[in-house]
Amino acid sequence: QHPSLPSPFLSAAPFSPNTGSDSGLLPGETVVREGKAAILFPSANEVFYNPVQEFNRDLTCAVITEFARDVLAQRGVKVEVPGEREPVVVSLSGEQTGADEPMDEREETNGSEKQQLTETARVGEKCERGLRVLEGLAASGLRSVRFGLEVPGLRSVTANDFSAKAAALIARNAQHNGVGHLVEASCKDASLLMYEKREKRERFDVIDLDPYGSPSSFIDAAVQAVAEGGLLCVTCTDMAVMAGNSGETCYSKYGSVSIKAKFCHEMALRIILHSLDQRAGVYQRYIQPLLSVSVDFYIRVFVRVFTGQAKVKNSASKQALIYNCVGCGSFHLQRMGRRTSNGKHPCGGNTSYSAATGPPVGPDCEHCGHRHQLGGPVWAEPIHDREFVQKVLTAVSVNPARFGTSRRIEGVLSMVTEELEDVPLYYTVDNLSSTIHCNTPPLLQFRSALLHAGHQVSLSHACKNAIKTDAPPKVLWDIMRCWEKTNPVKREKLSLTSPAFKILSTDPSLEACFTVREDANPQSRKKHLTRFQENPQAFWGPKARAKAGYGHTRAAKPPLWFCRRKGISGQRSDLLGQCFPTRGTGTPGVLQHSAGGIWKYLR
Repeated sequence: QHPSLPSPFLSAAPFSPNTGSDSGLLPGETVVREGKAAILFPSANEVFYNPVQEFNRDLTCAVITEFARDVLAQRGVKVEVPGEREPVVVSLSGEQTGADEPMDEREETNGSEKQQLTETARVGEKCERGLRVLEGLAASGLRSVRFGLEVPGLRSVTANDFSAKAAALIARNAQHNGVGHLVEASCKDASLLMYEKREKRERFDVIDLDPYGSPSSFIDAAVQAVAEGGLLCVTCTDMAVMAGNSGETCYSKYGSVSIKAKFCHEMALRIILHSLDQRAGVYQRYIQPLLSVSVDFYIRVFVRVFTGQAKVKNSASKQALIYNCVGCGSFHLQRMGRRTSNGKHPCGGNTSYSAATGPPVGPDCEHCGHRHQLGGPVWAEPIHDREFVQKVLTAVSVNPARFGTSRRIEGVLSMVTEELEDVPLYYTVDNLSSTIHCNTPPLLQFRSALLHAGHQVSLSHACKNAIKTDAPPKVLWDIMRCWEKTNPVKREKLSLTSPAFKILSTDPSLEACFTVREDANPQSRKKHLTRFQENPQAFWGPKARAKAGYGHTRAAKPPLWFCRRKGISGQRSDLLGQCFPTRGTGTPGVLQHSAGGIWKYLR
């Protein structure tokens, strides 16, 4: 098995973790080991768990640790992580610095804050000046237990779930792992719990939302319940909606229209950031993205939330509409607002705001003559804080034994630090080639052509063949026209109305040079870091929703489609045992009622 893939150990037999014995293991339960945690699980799918998201949980522990290091240093608390004795600051250029002094000492001398650190926070210990953490949808409590065992500087961890069975399991797992003094189980509606904690003294320093599907119903409460400068961690697994399959549904949930395009995964990140910033703005708050990643079947964002009426006014100029050509895939961004500064002001200039002017495109695409799709609005500012990401990358690289997916975290974060910060979205080389029906140029040659033309270029962690560049679409198509000259297309077979015919009918305005440059190959690629892995396991996508529901007994009733067909509603015990044609096949079946209120057919 690849060393960076999740590998939790499942065992039905009792075992003894470091913190205690398995005397409390109930019949049919299994034990899942992940990180330093040993979690009890029912044999049935009563509480949700997906082992593929070990990367998600590892990355969250790493991010919260570095966030705690920064925040607690201002409170006079030094964070101590096992294994971080003499770390080396990792640079993608291959340089190593600071090998002779511990990381915490370097941060004390190099940080902007000069406050003396008078207290040391260690993992598994309660820190009175530490962080208050909320996991709104905790399921088994695995993530919260791992916080208690692996993240230093915590004052408390509230692990909440609306399912009574899940809440009981959380309490058992906290005691089983010896973190009952840190992890508190809660059985409430997540939104209601966060609304109750809106007062400044009650707010959480960290809120983690990892729901089954969309987090849209929790965003409003979350942006109010997180403390000033606090960390908000959000996962979205409804990628079909956010990647363009259902733009109208995306708008109803996130206030943004998604479109089908090659850049859909980065657009999904920018959609959730737009939604977070929009909801925060209602309460005179704004966001600062620290890290945003598209991984496997979900996206994950880490943002800080601040309060400031003046800075909230910048929100409109941070959002943009997307004009995407349906023919050739060229895209343009249209900012929602415009912000200008007057340098005559003694404090650095007055800022004025006005409506943006546009659109940036004509009725038809200038390259292929096709129409444009309109998507968004989306977040158009940087989606990462490179300095913070570098801190997380360094901490993980010098202590790889801390996480089971350290190699993958290192690869993904390395790519993140290489991405162009001020260039939203990307193209893909294979799609550019497919548009004009020619052979695909090697990635390094295409990147070199852009660099020779005087433009910036980078890869993207969200797509293997992505090209992020500040070059306008005209330059990209000129490079492809030059490539087509050495790899000719049979133009007689092209339709007169096709994008390929229109693009190739125009002569290039520049002479592209495809000689490979040394700087065309990024460091993460040279070092063969684990950037894009193979599927972790068979059927590795989103798992089925837990059967426990909300911990209440469900009324026995037939399926909705059956009720509509037969014109019945509610419970009909007189139908049990009768033969009806099964849906879609017409084959006779017997309607039966199983445990838990589930109606099913037996042929």
